[in-house]
Amino acid sequence: MPARDRLERLWSPWRMAYVRGAGKSPAGGCLFCRVARARSDRPHLVLARRRHALLMLNRFPYNPAHLMVAVNRHAPRFGDLDAAEQADWMALTALAERVLAAEYRPDGMNLGVNLGRVAGAGFPGHLHLHVVPRWNGDTNFMPTVAGTRVLPESLGRTWARLRRAIRSLGDGAGDRERVRRAGRRAGR
Repeated sequence: MPARDRLERLWSPWRMAYVRGAGKSPAGGCLFCRVARARSDRPHLVLARRRHALLMLNRFPYNPAHLMVAVNRHAPRFGDLDAAEQADWMALTALAERVLAAEYRPDGMNLGVNLGRVAGAGFPGHLHLHVVPRWNGDTNFMPTVAGTRVLPESLGRTWARLRRAIRSLGDGAGDRERVRRAGRRAGR
């Protein structure tokens, strides 16, 4: 039997909508620009803010408590960030690791950045990093067979747990007010 005939295939026809939309701007513009401008955190699932970056829950998570860290400015690559943006982005990434470890105790984490649509970026012009907690045995037949992810907790509950955990870690407390004061001093 030729090698090509032994190739296993996984049919996922629901992905065609994504493939057809490749290269097009997402409906409603850039998610991260909208969230960075927003004044309220809970509806946008924002957990913490720094002057140049924010930490939020992914509304379409791969696993429970899947987080994203985004810079506030619409910049496509890490190399485009200035030192202050890099520092805030990395500080919130470290906070994401700490809060997930404290509240959810995962066995591991995936951290990933997709640069460009071909690499998998849903918002290719706006740099963001995914922090995905992983547990031994967290994958099962449902995504493969049924095209369904089983998430054992609502986004609202996850948001509340992580916000509370961030406050207890002493990180993120008062970030919103510090950002406002800094903006007023800068004449914004």
